[in-house]
Amino acid sequence: MVLVTGGTGLVGAHLLLHLIENGENVRAIYRNFENIKKTKSLFSINQKEILFEKIEWIKGDVIDVPSLEIAFENVDYVYHCAALISFDPKDEDLLRKINIEGTANIVNFCIAKKIQKLCFASSTAALGDLKENEEVITEETEWNPEKPHSDYAISKYGAEMEVWRGQQEGLNAIIVNPGVIIGTGFKDQGSGKIFKNVQNGLPFYTKGITGFVAITDVVKIMFELMKSEVKNERFTLISQNIVFQDLFNSIAKASKVKKPSIYLSRLIVSILWRIDWFLSTIFRMKRKLDRSTAIASYSKKLYSNEKIKITLKYEFLDIHDYIIAVSKL
Repeated sequence: MVLVTGGTGLVGAHLLLHLIENGENVRAIYRNFENIKKTKSLFSINQKEILFEKIEWIKGDVIDVPSLEIAFENVDYVYHCAALISFDPKDEDLLRKINIEGTANIVNFCIAKKIQKLCFASSTAALGDLKENEEVITEETEWNPEKPHSDYAISKYGAEMEVWRGQQEGLNAIIVNPGVIIGTGFKDQGSGKIFKNVQNGLPFYTKGITGFVAITDVVKIMFELMKSEVKNERFTLISQNIVFQDLFNSIAKASKVKKPSIYLSRLIVSILWRIDWFLSTIFRMKRKLDRSTAIASYSKKLYSNEKIKITLKYEFLDIHDYIIAVSKL
C-alpha cells in the first residue's frame, strides 16, 4: 500500500493519477471533503474518472497525530506532498507548524511503522545560497543561515532536516526539490495563478530568472526514484532556467492573448512591495506583493538538473512546448 499526503494539491493529485496508472494500491489523506473535488476534476480532465474510484481516502491531517495512526495502517511506501505554500509573513507560525512539525510527524510514523521508503516533495526554495565564486545552485550548495530567506523557504529547509533526522534513525528517504511547477487542474494555486493572470491581461513583466519544471516530470521522477535502489539523496528537479518575461510571453502566445508589455524594474518592484506592506498594515488587507515575492521577481537564480539526469538518465520536457500542451486542456 502507498500513502500520499497532500493528495488534494497539485503535486499530490497528479502523483495519485500516475501511481494508479502504474498499478499501485493507493491511499490518500484529505482534510476537507470539498478539496477532493479538485483531484477528481484532474482525473476527469485526463478522462480517467474510473481510476479515481480506486483511491482509498482517509480523513486526516499531518499535524493530527491520531488521524495519522489510522492512515499508516498496512502502508509500505509514503509520498509526503502535503505543505502550506505562502509568502505572507503573517503565515510564519502556520508554515512552521504544517511544514516542519507536520513533516516530523510523518517521519516519526515512517520510522515507527518501518516504512520501506519515504519520498518528500520539497522545493528549490530549500536549496543553498551561492557564494561569490559560484554561479549555479546544485544539491551541494550550502544553506547560509545569515542570508535572508522567506518563511516558506525556512519551513521547507526545516522539513528537510526532519527527513535527514529520519535517515539517521534508519529510514530510507528521497528528497526532490522542484522548481516552479507548471501543471493542469489547479488554476488558483501556484503556476495556475501565473496562467490566470497572463490570460486575464497581466500588463507587467520582470526579467528575473528561476527554474521551471512540468508536473509530469515531477511525478514521473518521484515514482522512478521510489522504485529504484537510490536512497538518502536529494535531487533538484527543473527542466529549464527561464526569464519571467519569456515565460509570460509563452503563456500569452499559447493562450492567444496580449503579451505583458510594461517592464517593472528592480526599483519599481521594491517600491511596490513597500506600498503593499503599508496598505495591508493600515487596512488589514491580505498581502498581494510581499518582500520575498518581489525579490524573486528580479533575482536571477540558475539551478542545475545534472544530478537527476545522470542518476535516472532522464530527459525533461521542454517548458515552452509543455505550456502549449496544457493551454489546450
